[in-house]
Amino acid sequence: MTYLQKFIPGLALISCLLVLPSCDSGFEEMNVNPTQADQIDPNFKLTSLQVQISGQRYENWRTNLIYSSTMIQHFAALPGYWSGDKYFYNSSYSAAMWDRLYPNVARNIEDLLLQTSEDPEQSNMHHIAQIMRVIMYHRMTDLHGDIPYSEAGKGFIEGITQPKYDPQSEIYADMLAKMEAAAGALDASKPTYGAGDVMYQGDVEQWRKLANSLMLRLGMRLVKVDPAAAQSWASKAISGGTMTSNDDIAYVPHNDPSGWQNGNGQVFQADGNPRMSKFFVDWMVSHGDPRLEVYGVIPVAGADPVGLPNGKTQGAADPDHGIENDPSWIACPEGAADDALCGMNVYMRPNPMITGRDDPMFFMTYAEVELLKAEAAVRGWHSGDPATHYANGVRAAMEYLAMYDPNAAIAAADIDAYLAANPYNAAMGMQQINEQIWAAVLLNEYEAYANWRRTGYPELTPVNYPGNRTGGTIPRRLNYRQAEAVANPENYRAAVSRQGPDELTTRMWWDK
Repeated sequence: MTYLQKFIPGLALISCLLVLPSCDSGFEEMNVNPTQADQIDPNFKLTSLQVQISGQRYENWRTNLIYSSTMIQHFAALPGYWSGDKYFYNSSYSAAMWDRLYPNVARNIEDLLLQTSEDPEQSNMHHIAQIMRVIMYHRMTDLHGDIPYSEAGKGFIEGITQPKYDPQSEIYADMLAKMEAAAGALDASKPTYGAGDVMYQGDVEQWRKLANSLMLRLGMRLVKVDPAAAQSWASKAISGGTMTSNDDIAYVPHNDPSGWQNGNGQVFQADGNPRMSKFFVDWMVSHGDPRLEVYGVIPVAGADPVGLPNGKTQGAADPDHGIENDPSWIACPEGAADDALCGMNVYMRPNPMITGRDDPMFFMTYAEVELLKAEAAVRGWHSGDPATHYANGVRAAMEYLAMYDPNAAIAAADIDAYLAANPYNAAMGMQQINEQIWAAVLLNEYEAYANWRRTGYPELTPVNYPGNRTGGTIPRRLNYRQAEAVANPENYRAAVSRQGPDELTTRMWWDK
């Protein structure tokens, strides 16, 4: 029996109690007083939160794929509703994660934090919940900038219905402090979560490694705005002990297709428009990367790998943007078979091996940790060897793909050959390292997008599609939820006044 199957009844109860108002009947007393003794088992609450933060089809379709994956040029799509491909603004797509996380998940995580804060014996549970809270909010702040944070989710507990927007500088300071506290306080001698923890099954040491690894990622995010702080936090995280192998990867399994499904997989099942981006395919071909045929599928056997250019549309009447006018296009003759090398069959599709509804959803990988250590070493913030960390990161990035599907495994000899053909080059160290991060975090498009804004790598070529909202530059953030201007006007206006216009081109604090 899988972890998710074991906890499906509890998940159904959590969904009823914490998400759907219509399920309140019979639980009035619990809803009135969330701190009384007959609280729901924290294991059930944690399971629900981990799956919710992993995401469902709604926000993964809009925020992770339609926007982030195309802006970062992992994927491309022709239809105009794939807004990130052409730098359009779609208010509901831009706010999709906001809409999903704030009404329910933020409240639920505050409930779990409160429940586990009053008993010293539940300190491990409390700190693990804090780590999950940071995973959620660092995605949110990296997408929007200043956001409700310190007061978010406290409408039920403290009556705060219009939470303030905290400055991103303060959010990052608090997230880093929370990770330091968690890493230092997790105690294997105290009770922890059981099988309700679908990520680590309550393994305190793995949670400690994740806390330090997240501290490393968050610290490195500050390289442009506060290099001294970035160095301090990165050094502290590395000395505290980060992930040491792919066994430490932070992910949510989705191995019960009839129940809690991978949100990305749900999207690919419903939408056949995305293709591998030309920029991404060309990069992988130029590096002889064996991941290419794991990430994508060449529709016609024996054909060359071809990616779809970003910023294109269907329609030969558009001389500049119609895909039919692109050199890569092969028109289909009348009566062509469905599997002929023509039309959209020219372009690589996402591979079903990594886009299933039962695939894991990754929050952070060991590969990313090793590559961030390589960058820290290049900067002189870590005594390790950049070349060693680089090789470790590339190898881990290729090996962990077997977690999607045994058929996605890349042979050790192929990995060795890739590293021999693409060795670490100190003269190009920063570029190499961060291009490898970009290649390694496919489908965790939130992180791909954030790391590109942090480093400028890879050096993407923007598109300039008619009607775009950025003047032909890659967006630097997503807009706030439109309803905030009405539902929380004072705090919304304060955030816009402090951060800058609520536009796709406004840079947030760490991206100045």
